[in-house]
Amino acid sequence: MSTLQVLWFVLIGVLFSGFFFLEGFDFGVGMSIQTLAHNEKEKDQLVATIGPVWDGNEVWLITAGGAMFASYPFWYSTLFSGYYLILFIILAGLIIRGVSFEFRSKVPEGQKQLWNWALSLGSLLVPFFFGIMFISLIQGMPIDASGDMRARFGDYFNLFSLVGGVALTLMSYLHGLNYIALKTTGPVRQRAKNYAKFLYGIFYVGLLAFAALLYFKTDFFARHLTTSVIFVLLIVVLTLCANIAVFKGHELGAFLASGGTFIALVALLFTGLFPRVMISSVSAKYDLLITTASSSPYTLKIMTYIALSFLPFVLAYIAWTYYIFSKRIKHTSALENKY
Repeated sequence: MSTLQVLWFVLIGVLFSGFFFLEGFDFGVGMSIQTLAHNEKEKDQLVATIGPVWDGNEVWLITAGGAMFASYPFWYSTLFSGYYLILFIILAGLIIRGVSFEFRSKVPEGQKQLWNWALSLGSLLVPFFFGIMFISLIQGMPIDASGDMRARFGDYFNLFSLVGGVALTLMSYLHGLNYIALKTTGPVRQRAKNYAKFLYGIFYVGLLAFAALLYFKTDFFARHLTTSVIFVLLIVVLTLCANIAVFKGHELGAFLASGGTFIALVALLFTGLFPRVMISSVSAKYDLLITTASSSPYTLKIMTYIALSFLPFVLAYIAWTYYIFSKRIKHTSALENKY
């Protein structure tokens, strides 16, 4: 196993971490449109909090998919063919979210409700089905000797994967509430804090169920006991920190801690996979490994040069964007800007 193979495995994990940290609160805000806001003014206010950044946040997912395609083509082909329908639903959710931003700002006031529902539904579908995909992935899927995945309905949808889907959706919603509290003024800000205080109690139950199923349904703790325990404890600690910060009114701390739980979760999943990229439930000898699923050393070398050249500029641009739009969004009658 070469250094570059491990590096690109880690980088793909970093890209997914960035996606869930940034796009996670987008999903939460989208779901809040129909659950937190009481009128169109508040819905406009919520949309304005993510209007300048939501499309940029989705670039992390595109980059992660592109990096996987270039650095681990066999991983990409097995994953995308085996999860074709689930990824199609995720793509559909992303599409209707993007369309809803444009249409709700252009249609007459009486027709906004349709696009509000489209925004909320798309924001719910994406994290739920990502949770289904990643949890079924770490359980192991029926991959044969040729790398083909021939899965049935129960391989995708079972108790563990459903718990994972609900947990990731709730994590996104809580992250969105913390972002709303950080970015807004007026009644919706206080309402977001109140919702978060209540939902963290439910989330602890979900964490307990997730940890138990992770222990009994996967080999994570058997293969990587120390690191698995560390990351599980880190998820719990970060959740506690976010909960405490919500009660104390430390809005930035709550937002960073809830975002940190996504990073810890992705780290847990990728650590459990290593040195595999996909787990076969048929036989361990059919597992896709880092060493056999990656591109050639020359390809990885060229990709590394390109990534190191452009990454600082991309990160600087993202930081500048969030700095420019760092002010709180006030309660207004309508969106002043169209995104």
